[in-house]
This record gives sequence, structure tokens and C-alpha cells, in this order.
Amino acid sequence: MANVHRSEIKIDIELDDNRIPEKLKWTAKDGGVENEETKAMLLSVWDSKNKESLRIDLWTKDMPVDEMKIFFHQTLVAMSDTFHRATQDEKMSATMKDFCDYFAEKLELKQK
Repeated sequence: MANVHRSEIKIDIELDDNRIPEKLKWTAKDGGVENEETKAMLLSVWDSKNKESLRIDLWTKDMPVDEMKIFFHQTLVAMSDTFHRATQDEKMSATMKDFCDYFAEKLELKQK
């Protein structure tokens, strides 16, 4: 029988009195990350029984809006890359990349 390797990703959330995130920290020891502070996170998991995605979207109250726009753009680009790796669907991946370019253009994220 093969050895089973387990990996843990931990998210620590510090909330204010209104339960709004003030600090987010995460640990993924296998990835070399230990108790690193972050300002935002998006987590999606697939519920195969109910055929739906479940999400946790958190950001601290001091996350700057301009950084949130960049974060979303980079996340969309990464999702299009992941979609391509998972499906090998060239046409839809290219369409998703086109949207990412449009998104960046409309938010004026592209450097001139």
C-alpha cells in the first residue's frame, strides 16, 4: 500500500466587532508559506453531490480598491489558464483571455 501524504492549508481570520475581516493570514507549509498576511482571498470548492460551487470571498476593510481591481484581473487570468489546463478547450480559453484584456482595459490596468 502506498504512503498517503496529507497537506494542510490554514486560513486565520481576525474580525472586528461587526465581524468584518481586519486581518487575514494563511499557512501552506508544503508551499513554503507560514502565517503570511494577505488583504484578500477567494476560495472555491466543488460540491459534486449537488453539482455546484461553494465560495468564500474575504477581504480586509483596509484592502485598497485599486489593488482589488488588480487582484480580480490577475485572478481572472489565472482562472483562464486553469480552465485551459483542465479542459484543453483552446477556443474558450482564448475567449476568456480576451475578456481579461477587456477587463484590464476598462479598468485602465494596462500600463501605457
